[in-house]
Amino acid sequence: MEREQLLEGSLQPGSERMDLTIIREYIAEHYHEPLTLNQLAGMAGLRPKYFGELFKKTFGQSTMDYLTGLRISRAKQYLQESDYLLREIAQKVGYSDEFYFSRKFKKETGVPPSSFIRQHKRRVAACSAAAIGQLLALDIIPVAAPLDAKWTSYYFNKYYDLIETHLRVDLMDSELERDKLIKSRTDAIIGHDAWDTQWEEHLLRNSQNLFIPGEQDRWDVQLRAIAAFLGREGQYSQWMQRYGGRARYAREQVAAVAGEESCMVLRLYEDHLHAYCNRGIRDVVFGDLALKPAYTGSDAVYNEPISLAEISLLNPQRIMLIICPDFATRRHWLSLQHSGSWRSLTAVQAGKVDLLPSDPWFEYSAVALDRMLEEAVLLFTGNSPSPEQDVVHGYPSVYPL
Repeated sequence: MEREQLLEGSLQPGSERMDLTIIREYIAEHYHEPLTLNQLAGMAGLRPKYFGELFKKTFGQSTMDYLTGLRISRAKQYLQESDYLLREIAQKVGYSDEFYFSRKFKKETGVPPSSFIRQHKRRVAACSAAAIGQLLALDIIPVAAPLDAKWTSYYFNKYYDLIETHLRVDLMDSELERDKLIKSRTDAIIGHDAWDTQWEEHLLRNSQNLFIPGEQDRWDVQLRAIAAFLGREGQYSQWMQRYGGRARYAREQVAAVAGEESCMVLRLYEDHLHAYCNRGIRDVVFGDLALKPAYTGSDAVYNEPISLAEISLLNPQRIMLIICPDFATRRHWLSLQHSGSWRSLTAVQAGKVDLLPSDPWFEYSAVALDRMLEEAVLLFTGNSPSPEQDVVHGYPSVYPL
């Protein structure tokens, strides 16, 4: 009742964008009910065709695609974490016909519900934060993974109760952590750094291992290799299709604000500034978002010392700044902000300096890059692409069982 009253009060002429946000939240809360485009357009006081076009322009996907995504994501959660019959799950997510639901599920995920259930019985471990991000993109919650409130805060906060065995990020090479891996009874282990031969032979007695060198290949090439290893090619294709759509939407949104403005990423460590670009920044900031670089490094990935005078000559119109978390760096940052040389920079004077946290900007995985896209849109436009829905492994976390 409160939601309906809110809708009635918010749907006023001239406030279409706010209306759509309210209606999208309504869809998220009522996805399990019969919803039609005509019904939703009527709630907004708009013609169905115009409503559909405006919704897609605003959020980057059609109304019905958004509704279907919510329903299928919720269905995945039921399939993984409940004992409901397929017929019951179909009804709980808004489908009266279980056979239509099965066809729709296969179309959206690449596999029928029965295969999805079998696949999720496989116990897979992750040996790095990046491996967690790759597995989640393939709809796999690892049974064991390195979790830390500081260094992997996103996964720590969202998956602490869903990941059975918590490994220490700083002790992954220790015998204790490897023993925990063995005791977690995994069928497969995914990592980005190989261990010594003796340990690999020990682990192989109980699990299949796939170790991808940390500096090898792009994230999508790594993801495809992991998908092939685990038999998740369908999930890989679905993720790549979804990511492509989100990247196009993000690029359009950022281009409307940034235009031809030049951008530079800086890293502050102690009292030293560096022109900085890691693989994630390369792929998202200067790749997917197609921002104009103010600085050209000696390689595609770089971390090169630079002075304030040199930055001033380059004259970046936007600056993205990563501040190392140690005390000396934070103290220097407080001082730097009052420096005349810093305050005279064009980007600083225009208020176009954005701080980037290490998470997700230091992680190189499918989920990390997806989060970078979303954070970039939020930083540049002030609008969150998905304020009420945070989907990383196939279902919205806002709907607990």
